Amino acid sequence: MISTEDEARDWLRALPEYDQAAQERLEILVRMLAEENTRQNLVSAASLDQVWLRHIVDSAQLLPHVPRGTSSPWIDLGTGAGFPGLVIAALRPECEVLMVESRARRIEWLDRARLAMGLDKARVLGQRLELVETREARVISARAFAPLEKLLTLSARFSTSDTVWLLPKGRSAQQELDDLRKWRHVFHVEQSLTDPQAGIIVGTLAGGKGKTK
Repeated sequence: MISTEDEARDWLRALPEYDQAAQERLEILVRMLAEENTRQNLVSAASLDQVWLRHIVDSAQLLPHVPRGTSSPWIDLGTGAGFPGLVIAALRPECEVLMVESRARRIEWLDRARLAMGLDKARVLGQRLELVETREARVISARAFAPLEKLLTLSARFSTSDTVWLLPKGRSAQQELDDLRKWRHVFHVEQSLTDPQAGIIVGTLAGGKGKTK
């Protein structure tokens, strides 16, 4: 379990994706986040004291669940302040990361941040998820976007049997998975590295609705 800012930075340095350029991109994000948070409530002010733990590593811990050779795109639903979307893009700048966000001020923030970080392959899809054009995703992530059943109903159209789903769910992870009905899936819960009471739902859908697998 990672519990301090120093431990968070050490964990990041051990990632295969981490290098000097990635560090510089993440430093830009952390600095801009603190500045923007004085203008709009992107994250809780208290969490900025542990920004590397609570937001950067909390997002980056999704990466080890995706093979490095996995192709684009990575779709992040309800990106909000940029987590995990901007962090993923910072660490895998060669990957097409599509960040879905419908709130105008968040869209503007995400665009400014990605441009400042030099993330040419990251894009903001500034509309409600229901209006986003259907496309196949290789990875789908969502941090606190919607309950699992609703999330799948809204976004299964982006998924194939090979799409990796990465869904940080806090304390509710196992319960939401236990309650899931009528979806054929190969999901399980991984322990969060940043919160002893939180879990991440990881896995694939096996072709959509039907008998639970």
